[in-house]
Amino acid sequence: MAIKPLLIIVDDDPLICDTLSYSMSPAFEVITSHSRPHCTQLLRQLRRIPELALVDLGLPPLPHRPDEGFALISDLLKLFPEIRIVVLSGQSDADNARHARTLGASDFVAKPCNPADLHKILQRALSYRSLDASRKQDSSVSPLVGNSPAIQKLKVQLQQYADSPFPVLIEGESGSGKEIVASSCLHHDTKRRNKPFLSLNCAAISPGLVEPTLFGYAKGAFTGATSAKTGFFEDAADGTLFLDEIGELPLELQTKLLRVLENGEYQRVGETQKCISHARIIAATNRDLRKEIRAGNFRADLYHRLSVFSISVPPLREMDDDKFLLLEHFRQRYATQSQQNAFMLSDEAHALWSRYGFPGNVRELRNIVIRLTAKYPGQTVDYSALEAELDLLDEPLAHAPAARANLGEDSDTLILAANKRLQQPEPFSLDRLLADTERNYIEAALQLAHGNVSQAARLLGINRTTLYNRMESFAKEQ
Repeated sequence: MAIKPLLIIVDDDPLICDTLSYSMSPAFEVITSHSRPHCTQLLRQLRRIPELALVDLGLPPLPHRPDEGFALISDLLKLFPEIRIVVLSGQSDADNARHARTLGASDFVAKPCNPADLHKILQRALSYRSLDASRKQDSSVSPLVGNSPAIQKLKVQLQQYADSPFPVLIEGESGSGKEIVASSCLHHDTKRRNKPFLSLNCAAISPGLVEPTLFGYAKGAFTGATSAKTGFFEDAADGTLFLDEIGELPLELQTKLLRVLENGEYQRVGETQKCISHARIIAATNRDLRKEIRAGNFRADLYHRLSVFSISVPPLREMDDDKFLLLEHFRQRYATQSQQNAFMLSDEAHALWSRYGFPGNVRELRNIVIRLTAKYPGQTVDYSALEAELDLLDEPLAHAPAARANLGEDSDTLILAANKRLQQPEPFSLDRLLADTERNYIEAALQLAHGNVSQAARLLGINRTTLYNRMESFAKEQ
């Protein structure tokens, strides 16, 4: 009997969870959760990786805001980079949809949604996930697309380091492709290609289980250890062990990992006999480990051991016109997979694609192509259709330079007014003046936007979360 794909549904409405669980259960193995903390705790205890997640944005403790849902999208992709996330939310503001996609969501569906339509959307997301998995296993498909100086530098480094036995530390932003670099370039393209490649996400496992998972354990070593079990170091043998999100590793385990890196020695939990590891260690992080060292969260000696070779995977904004090579790469891939003609971009859409910064990096670009392939097969995508897929909330306002110029022209008048105010006998507080000014501008922006927080944030040149936080702070002061 075939194993059903695992789907996790996260919604604080029990009726929605029960209804969707019932309607999706014929095709999926379904688990449900009601909040972000509960979901992450639940996922750390799973024995298999979920293929799909269906996430509501409005989760407790602030169900009227999208913050928890956005944070959960990031958490899920940190735990399981290959998971496909579909957002199902009543907070279907266009900006919320775009921002969710930027963070890595595959699709956004407004409530209410017909279960049959939702089922098709989930199956489509699953099919694209399967395609990516098969392409990852195909060594004839180059994982690095691009000709920019940043990519050329990365390719040179990978050629230099690929067959070395020494550790490699891969640094890069979320969505930039660190695991692809580790698996395809630093393992499958090397002499170790026929050896095991094991991957452990240090953020996806409970801290108490990291040590037995890495080093194995003896029978009776702890409650539930009914038989001895090998760990990742032993199972990796002469192959490669990839430790993703290494910055999440607890300090006490960093010491034990350091010992393995220094002399290859480790012990199974509950045993005194020493074992020797011959696996090559590749670690990855989206954190600045140097900052983590200064904060006391990461050992400096472990950092230096891991970073014998250090590789930085560039963000998409530093890859010049590679965004068009990636567009073509994914456009043809998913058109072939869906057995449809590829979409095209109009001249105006092409220019917008060139200007857009892709804050979610290659993962965001890939998901945009997937959606455009599904919505516009064989068609020309115009400016407005492409704009609907992009998160332009943090793009600079067209009138911002003029606003700054006006401020400069009035600076003499402002200085004169400040001079007079400071000479008055009443006590003066600069903090109070700035807070009052900020409050007045926020109120004005909300009035102009008719209460739409996303539009008000655009007018103010800040992101929506910052505006929410400042509004909440002002409300507490009243």
